[in-house]
Amino acid sequence: FDSLPPARYKETMNTILVWIQQSETKLSMPQVVVAEYEIMEQRLREFKALQSSLQEQQKGLNYLSTAVEDMSRKAPAEVSQRYRSEIEVIHDRWKKLSVQLVERCQKLEDLMNKLHRFQNDTKTLKKWMAEVDVFLKEEWPALGDSEALEKQLEQC
Repeated sequence: FDSLPPARYKETMNTILVWIQQSETKLSMPQVVVAEYEIMEQRLREFKALQSSLQEQQKGLNYLSTAVEDMSRKAPAEVSQRYRSEIEVIHDRWKKLSVQLVERCQKLEDLMNKLHRFQNDTKTLKKWMAEVDVFLKEEWPALGDSEALEKQLEQC
């Protein structure tokens, strides 16, 4: 009976597995190109919340690892190997999920920076185009007015 998992172990295992499955589902949603900064900010907040949740779940994972070690010492070899295999699969999924979250956050932050720069460049370009439009609609100086023609040439 010493090698059987305690009730807390099973509860924690189920909690961790459900959490991993839900998180993997959230991350497996297809990525779409978004050109709205607010939507990108919302997605980044969601990813950051998922990272916080990952850190909160870490205690449960640590408990499972410790419990597996304890049970493995008391269990027969084949049972011990089953526990170790089970926790190894969870650790692998956990690591993969953790890496994906970091990568998604970094990628989204980079894209947000690029979009912000693009929006600023677009504003600058539109302002410049408006100024050019005003310039082009100005009245042309008379042909004999060389001073006005020189001034307009400099502006061009």
